[in-house]
Amino acid sequence: MLVIYNTESRQKEEFKPIHEGHIRMYVCGMTVYDYCHIGHARVLVSFDVITRYLRSVGYHVDYVRNITDIDDKIIKRAQENGESIEALTGRFIAAMDEDAAALGVAKPDMEPKATEHVPGIVSMVERLVDNHLAYPAPNGDVYFEVAKFPSYGRLARRNLDELQSGARVEVEEAKRSPLDFVLWKAAKPGEPFWPSPWGNGRPGWHIECSAMSTCCLGNHFDIHGGGGDLQFPHHENEIAQSEGATGEKYVNTWMHVGFVQVNEEKMSKSLGNFFTIRDVLKLFPPEVLRYFIVSSHYRSPLNFSDDALNQARSSLERFYHTIKGLPVIPANGGEEYAERFRQAMDDDFNTPEALAVLFELARDINRAEKSGGAEIAAGLAGRLRELGAVLGLLQDDAQKFLQGESEHGLLPEDIETLIQARNTAKAERDYAEADRIRAYLLETGIVLEDSRQGTTWRRN
Repeated sequence: MLVIYNTESRQKEEFKPIHEGHIRMYVCGMTVYDYCHIGHARVLVSFDVITRYLRSVGYHVDYVRNITDIDDKIIKRAQENGESIEALTGRFIAAMDEDAAALGVAKPDMEPKATEHVPGIVSMVERLVDNHLAYPAPNGDVYFEVAKFPSYGRLARRNLDELQSGARVEVEEAKRSPLDFVLWKAAKPGEPFWPSPWGNGRPGWHIECSAMSTCCLGNHFDIHGGGGDLQFPHHENEIAQSEGATGEKYVNTWMHVGFVQVNEEKMSKSLGNFFTIRDVLKLFPPEVLRYFIVSSHYRSPLNFSDDALNQARSSLERFYHTIKGLPVIPANGGEEYAERFRQAMDDDFNTPEALAVLFELARDINRAEKSGGAEIAAGLAGRLRELGAVLGLLQDDAQKFLQGESEHGLLPEDIETLIQARNTAKAERDYAEADRIRAYLLETGIVLEDSRQGTTWRRN
């Protein structure tokens, strides 16, 4: 039985899709005006793992992740750079795709862009105005009137009185209430615009996701996800807009990924602890960053540090040492581990517990190999790779991963030359020279491993 923690109910619930065997899921994607940071990486990897798992147990999944390619930040950055919005967003969409691919994140089934859905956005705003839930203001904007939607605040567990008392006093006089939020923004000089019944303008941020999600998945769908920072007001506003426009329940299950901290502090450019995915991948292999993300439950806070990434690297190396040298064959045996892995994932996608099961499986592979059961070990290694694939891990060649890549230090061909020189020295019984070469390689971070099959190496 699959159970998922629903942010709206604040509890785990048995998950039953609206249509048996078919899951429709929408995840809020990136606003493409800069490179993706490690918080984005967590959202990308977490929902990639969720999608992989759901498909691995037989569900048909329609996975939609949008792209916000028009908003205030994008307009400001394009103006600062002296470039068109299309050039800016195109460049950072390409960069996002590169980062996601490096992390082993598969493309979603649909990836709608806000600018491609403006007619649908205008239509949704018109329905909200017709339903007396939104009003055109004298300044040309159109606002959602929060007081007209009685269940507003249910996702964040806040009532209107609490929200009103905590609301910032708005300078803008066009709103009827500080809680009201913009659906359509009147065009300003030099900004992009589209025609509408209220004049030229552009969409507000919140309405974009309501229009894109319902266009791609229908008025009522199974799962809506995103970063924890989007819970309020973005997702709260999505509920109000979508249900106000369609008259139907919007989403059954809300999923939110926990925050990323850096050395126990909130990640922030002002604190100087802000890291893009590209920053991290200059220092660590992509699969190490992915393992680091998967090693924590998707809802829990994730503390980013060099120590944590080094621990992730060590853990991943343990797995690759286990399968190194074993033939790559289909899974054979280890069914009890597959069942326990599934039980862990069925419990709100508990990836730390799933990894614990994989470590036990790796232990059994090592025992089988040491006791002479090479065929049994290879079959279990196939099971390990199969289950690892659900998490997007252990799909690289073991020797290649362990040897790794280094921008600084010896190239692989230099290392092989030195190993050959050491082999020659040993053959000539010049053991001092052989030891000197081994020590030199160790100083440069290269560990030699001798066996009856020959000498292999890995980076330490």
